[in-house]
Amino acid sequence: MDTPVYEGYGLAMRHGIVPYRDIPIEYPPGALPAFVAPTFLGGYDTAFGWLMAACGAGCVVLTALAERHGFAFLYVAVSPLLVGSLVLTRFDLWPTLLAIGAVAAFVHDRHRLAWSALGAAIVVKLYALVVVPLAVVYTLRRRGRDEAVAAVVCGAVVVVAVLLPFAVAAPGGLWQSLREQLSRPLQIESLAASFVSTFGTPHVVSSHGSQNLAGEGAAAAAATAVEIAALVALWIAFARGNATPARLVRYAAACVCAFVALGKVLSPQYLIWLVPLVPLVRGRRGTAATALLTAALVATQAYFPQRYWGYVFHAHLAGLVLARNLLLVALLAVLSLPAPAPARTT
Repeated sequence: MDTPVYEGYGLAMRHGIVPYRDIPIEYPPGALPAFVAPTFLGGYDTAFGWLMAACGAGCVVLTALAERHGFAFLYVAVSPLLVGSLVLTRFDLWPTLLAIGAVAAFVHDRHRLAWSALGAAIVVKLYALVVVPLAVVYTLRRRGRDEAVAAVVCGAVVVVAVLLPFAVAAPGGLWQSLREQLSRPLQIESLAASFVSTFGTPHVVSSHGSQNLAGEGAAAAAATAVEIAALVALWIAFARGNATPARLVRYAAACVCAFVALGKVLSPQYLIWLVPLVPLVRGRRGTAATALLTAALVATQAYFPQRYWGYVFHAHLAGLVLARNLLLVALLAVLSLPAPAPARTT
């Protein structure tokens, strides 16, 4: 459970401790309200769980608004059964709520609102940055340069408003927090690490708040390079096509999936980010993608959290972790590969 860590941060801030200056915090400033709010209620774990439940309910509503037609919101509603207990012990539903709010606003061409929500999502968890190039193209194509500039400014204002107080009070601590995230080693559940754990005998160390593989710097660098290449390819592919809501949703899901599946860190809660996005993809592609996501969620729950330490120390179920990661790679392929050309008639 991560809630004891969150509670420590929340209580410290309530007692006047300045984040990033007086205590190191690994999370971006936008995450801090989710840590402080439950301290005002009795029983931190219960209060935090209810806060995440409220965020989850919001995700259901915003998914319904984003899809216009369909039943993706029902998948989001039942997703806690697939995600498992970590859905209420991690704060990832908070940035997910903001990110799906941004997508819903983009679908309805509320671009300034969308960019504001996207900026808020970024300062809670940095993964939302992968949607920014798509959003730039989408707003430019649908609303023109002037409105695109105004919308991007709205997002930038949100980012600056959240970061500036901490940048002034503790610039070194804030930068150190960002650097810690960017410099993380190869986390044991990532795609590259699961290959090593399945077919080799890695040395596991604890650092950066996770369990990682020592001496695998080359594999971590390769994973990052593949991840960046995949994201750039997705951004270019989106820019070459029409700026339709359906394409925006699909490429947003694909970009988040690339970030999750190919990076050097893959914590189980990262799959929460995909839950509202993938079911929004239409047609047979969407059906296949949702099935793959479901399989990945079930596979994750099969080893986490009950069997996690067996995997860490003895490589038990390493093949299952690898299979889960390959399911995510398959999901990325389904989301990103172009549709086959229609057969020519003679």
